Amino acid sequence: MAEIDSLSEALKGISVSTELVEEELKPHLDVLLNLLLEKKKGTAEKIASCGVLPILAQVLRKKSPLTSQVTLLVAEMAREASVRERCIQAGLVTALVPLLNNSDQEQLLHTGRAIGRICFENAVQQTKLVENGVIPRLVTIMQQYPENDPLVNVCLLALCNLADVDAAREALADVSIAEVLTYQLKRAPDAERRHLILEVLGSLGESDALKLQFVESGVPEALSEMIRTLQGGSDKHDLCSIKVASNLMVSLLLGDESMQKCFGEGMGRVYQDVLSWLQSTNTELQLSGALAIANFARNDSNCVKMLELGVVPHILDLLEQHVTEGDVSVQHAGLSALRNLAIPASNKVHMLEDGVTERIRTLLRTDMPPVQFKLLGTLRMMVDGQEEAASVLGKDEVLLARVMEWCDAKDHAGVRGEANRLLAALIRHSRNPEVIHTVIKADGVQHLISMATSEHVIMQNEALVALAIASAIDIEAVQEPFRDADLLPTLQKMLDDPVVAVEVKFSALGLICSLANSGMLRDQMTCLNLRDTLSKLSAHTSTKLAKQADTVIAVLSETG
Repeated sequence: MAEIDSLSEALKGISVSTELVEEELKPHLDVLLNLLLEKKKGTAEKIASCGVLPILAQVLRKKSPLTSQVTLLVAEMAREASVRERCIQAGLVTALVPLLNNSDQEQLLHTGRAIGRICFENAVQQTKLVENGVIPRLVTIMQQYPENDPLVNVCLLALCNLADVDAAREALADVSIAEVLTYQLKRAPDAERRHLILEVLGSLGESDALKLQFVESGVPEALSEMIRTLQGGSDKHDLCSIKVASNLMVSLLLGDESMQKCFGEGMGRVYQDVLSWLQSTNTELQLSGALAIANFARNDSNCVKMLELGVVPHILDLLEQHVTEGDVSVQHAGLSALRNLAIPASNKVHMLEDGVTERIRTLLRTDMPPVQFKLLGTLRMMVDGQEEAASVLGKDEVLLARVMEWCDAKDHAGVRGEANRLLAALIRHSRNPEVIHTVIKADGVQHLISMATSEHVIMQNEALVALAIASAIDIEAVQEPFRDADLLPTLQKMLDDPVVAVEVKFSALGLICSLANSGMLRDQMTCLNLRDTLSKLSAHTSTKLAKQADTVIAVLSETG
């Protein structure tokens, strides 16, 4: 009861004060502050509802000896979310912002806390703070008082809350925020501070301009050093820091310039550390390492250099480690890295010489659709333009049996599509009779014909070209499977369909030319009255297609 009376008396004393005399106000402010510091329930609400907030704002604007006390009082009061809107309406924020230019560190601490709490999760106020120049001031405070941990913490919290404001990122690009954060990361006394800095870096790192600034200021090196220091332990906070820091590193490598600077022709400290993550026992580091390698492998020169430096065996070791009941994300990331590395033609040759395809085949037993999808894409990239590789894989009955299973994957269209594309690629790039026979034996013909009717033009063309190559190389071997799988009726239907793309019809006509070398298939063409379909195409608006149709008619007349 006495506390309620003292609170009421103090509020009354402040509300009747017109001159804002220090001697009059201070005792009343002491009462309010003590009650707030003692966490007396309802105190903040009572203060906010009795009309004294505008008076407190006046005191702050006067910059009197009471300023520090009032700032602390507002900071404590703003712990309660229910009073923050009234603080804003009373003008407390606009009164507090100029106080950030103070040189008194305790005053700065109270001011920062007060502003931060009042504007917490308030996008409108946060935007106004940025517009009023708060960002450069926060950075300057951290530069001036880098060893004042409570004050630095307040500034970091403020930056963390403001980092999602677009204008804040623009403002931070103009100040040395990267240097400040790097310094603080290196001297972070505990996990809480580390996480706060990492959160700020993560939010700001979404900006390409700041990505580059971070790299130039040594942020990746600081992250690597922090991870090296924390590795090997089992503390959950340290493990969390490793996860966040390694994820942030991957994010920084998404920028082309920042990635190239970190790569340093394969000699950079960051690249070397990332390589070591692949051999870590920490799954999070393995994942980040594989993703980072995939990011480094975004241009041909980097890919060639990385292969020279021996990155591939490390990736393969990692993949084999996770093939049975392993981490799907790690396998997916590792295969993405391999696929990127296999894009340059010279790398394909070296990777084949190093036995990469043999080691990749050990992953065929995986039951995880995302890994199956990425594995098929990687194998397709490996055989692209590589006759020998396509021949070796195309004659592998175990591989083809697995690919056939995936061609039938009912629940995963991506896996089904990639399996069919690999099947077509093996024929297109090998042009090998043995591969064609192996595909026929594995019942792959029906899959290629189904692929020719896909909704994707690129897949249709790949299938039609593969079928044409097969028929050109060994028409005797393919004519019965083609007839039994209704290839010609399928082609006729495509040619009659006005919706089918012109380039697909063009490829279909090329295939029919090859099929005309089979007496069995020519007889089927006659039964289907295919000439009528071809005659209609002779009048097609596409002169290229019309000319191709005329050519096929002429071929059929000659062979007939």
